[in-house]
Amino acid sequence: MTTSRPQLTLAEVEAIAREAHAHQRDKAGRPYTEHLAAVAEGVRARGGSEEQIAAAWLHDAVEDDALSERWLAEAALPQRVKDMVLAVSKRDGEDLSAYTRRILDTPGALLVKEADLAHNADPARLAVLEPATRTRLTEKYARVRRLLGLTPDESPIDRSDQANTAKS
Repeated sequence: MTTSRPQLTLAEVEAIAREAHAHQRDKAGRPYTEHLAAVAEGVRARGGSEEQIAAAWLHDAVEDDALSERWLAEAALPQRVKDMVLAVSKRDGEDLSAYTRRILDTPGALLVKEADLAHNADPARLAVLEPATRTRLTEKYARVRRLLGLTPDESPIDRSDQANTAKS
């Protein structure tokens, strides 16, 4: 007889993510955990589920080597959370179209990536960067939004409804 272990709570996931990224800084020199909190709040504000919020806290953990893929595979998390985290984790040398296709093919991942892009492209956040970096990142985020079908005239409510119902 197998016994399943209790799933991590959202508060535990947040604490793990904060600890894993505790020594990281973003491009502007701010604590990286501020970005994680903003993405999690962005998912929450867009009507995301607890699983999507958990994935938001962990969205950069594997990509940034803050936590390993093995840790994620063994973590007491729903498979949907693990799938979303892996979907939004860009791999070395990966083609942008393959990356965005994986996000679109993974239920719930689009909303996490939308919140991530929204915070990354925040004009106040970009304003403190060098002009060349600001221009490069602004173009990159716009390209990813286009590939994901995130149009500027679409309301967050419309997007979250689609992201929550797609492939569920």
